[in-house]
Amino acid sequence: MIRRAIVGVGCCLACVSASAETVGEVSTVWKLIGPNHKVVVEAYDDPRVEGVTCYVSRAKTGGLSGAVGLAEDRSDASIACRQVGPIRFRESIPVQEEVFSERLSVLFKRLQVVRIADPKRNVLVYLTYSDKLVEGSPKNSVTAVPVDRSIAIPLRK
Repeated sequence: MIRRAIVGVGCCLACVSASAETVGEVSTVWKLIGPNHKVVVEAYDDPRVEGVTCYVSRAKTGGLSGAVGLAEDRSDASIACRQVGPIRFRESIPVQEEVFSERLSVLFKRLQVVRIADPKRNVLVYLTYSDKLVEGSPKNSVTAVPVDRSIAIPLRK
């Protein structure tokens, strides 16, 4: 029984954890020591909705602290999600769910992407924002992917 619960939790975590694929980057500040400051564009495929990919651009701190992973990246991010193939739901989805999360500093800050279903309009809305242990950031970006009216969004009750 306990083993089944552990396997179930592991499967659920695997469903919502997605890894970023770097699509491209541009340097914004040249650094003498360590990598340059840059803007990175990463692609995330929605783990529960086949055919939807989100592109997130964000600042990435370079220099010596960035090279060793101690830098705290800025809270600025932008998101654009697009239909890249036929939309298929792997399973029913909650009305609101965190679909991606990435640490931006060693201890305190994370970049998050939340999917919000809008069944009235048959649209999936994606919101990106950053949070901190003590205080979140109001900086955010939103995008929406319309789902064909012939496909009902299967919501978890």
